Amino acid sequence: MLRPKTEDQLAEIIRGANRPLSVRGGGTRHQPGPGEPLTTERLTGITLYEPGALTLVARAGTPMTEIDETLAREGQRLPFEPMDHRALLGTTGTPTIGGAVAMNVSGPRRVQAGACRDSLIGVRFVDGAGTVVKNGGRVMKNVTGYDLVKLLAGSRGRLGILSEVSFKVLPAAATQATLRLTGLSIPRAVEAMAAGLSSPFEVTAAAHDPQVRETWLRIEGMEGSVDYRAGRLAQVLAPFGEVERLDAAESDRIWRAVRDARAMEGEGDVWRVSVRPSRAPKIVERALADAAVLDWGGGLVWLRVPMGTDLRSRLGDFDGHATRLRGTFDPPPERPAVAALTAGIRYRFDPRGLFA
Repeated sequence: MLRPKTEDQLAEIIRGANRPLSVRGGGTRHQPGPGEPLTTERLTGITLYEPGALTLVARAGTPMTEIDETLAREGQRLPFEPMDHRALLGTTGTPTIGGAVAMNVSGPRRVQAGACRDSLIGVRFVDGAGTVVKNGGRVMKNVTGYDLVKLLAGSRGRLGILSEVSFKVLPAAATQATLRLTGLSIPRAVEAMAAGLSSPFEVTAAAHDPQVRETWLRIEGMEGSVDYRAGRLAQVLAPFGEVERLDAAESDRIWRAVRDARAMEGEGDVWRVSVRPSRAPKIVERALADAAVLDWGGGLVWLRVPMGTDLRSRLGDFDGHATRLRGTFDPPPERPAVAALTAGIRYRFDPRGLFA
């Protein structure tokens, strides 16, 4: 296992590599592939934190717990509520900030605060030639014109190995409350979530679990503001059924479970489908899933299906995309046009194919 402690060591390893590398951070989201194992777990530490400027810079291997605890001491947090994959994927290890960026991990608050990439303001990484590339600094000629910050977020280590990331952070909410509706069908739940999200009351999360037939909408902020907005939101939701307000502790429990896709635990393949919320009911209907959860107001659909299921064949054509997160089914290759674009970008960053 290669364990560089500094960015310079990481660059030296890549320059000297003569076979593919299997890159990982804390190991919580990693599924081992071919190549020599390389981990960023020793590239740790917060290198800059300016609470007044709402800015944090950390090395890629810094544990998420260290990030969260440092921000909490100043009453701040990461906006995008990153998921912890360990329960779903059956992994151990420690979630890292670099892993969150590499996967563009974004939780229930995405409907209000955006994705991980929307809070990311800078990156440093080492490309396949062993060159250190940084946002706003040295940029290679053959990648000029790319928004490197957005490009690296969600690239899963295929374009380069992150060494440092920079974020804009936000003040943490003093409290939260969740309004719960019960007994709704999936189409009706999507309508209720749309009504809440389009209201002026700053809903920060909206999800529905068809198994328990519960629909949840979250409000966060100062206590007085939360009380007022929860009351007004309850009036908006009243046409959909009886509205129950949950306290902060129960609200936190529910949204941690939604964030980490705990309803997807159990035997079977797990897929996440990004789709227009209005199409989510049809996606669930076609999937014939053993379990389903709608997050992001229906824009993200989690599905658990029997092992080896060709879910894409079940879903057919739709505006969106399906990604297998856990399981045994081998997805078909990308469409030729997409594959050509992907291969061209990867060649510019990794001409030797080290990060395959």
